[in-house]
Amino acid sequence: MKTLAYPLLLVAATAALAGCGSGDPAPSPTVPAAVAAAESTAPGVPCGEVPGAGGAKTAVVAHGKVDCAAAAKLLKDYFAKLTPAEAASADGPGPVVLDEWTCGSGPNDPVTACSTEDGRQVEGTRG
Repeated sequence: MKTLAYPLLLVAATAALAGCGSGDPAPSPTVPAAVAAAESTAPGVPCGEVPGAGGAKTAVVAHGKVDCAAAAKLLKDYFAKLTPAEAASADGPGPVVLDEWTCGSGPNDPVTACSTEDGRQVEGTRG
């Protein structure tokens, strides 16, 4: 009986292993991984300066698919929308929602950060 069990076990194991990897290959991503990684880690684009809270010069940097004109306008709109109480808040100003953007900063933080859910970002740094 043992002599019959070993060949049957060998046939069953071979059949099971032959089934491994016989499915369709995994679909390739629509964007090559190297391109996606480069886009997500690309450095920001300097976009000049805008007047910030209290008139302080604020350097604008755009990340992702944001042009400089839109980035500068976003920060100008953000600073214009802040009330004096929000600007002086111990918790930092924000969050403030401007269309699809959410902007804010931490207490005593010289950086204002704005972002969208699709990963675009704009930063303003007081100089």
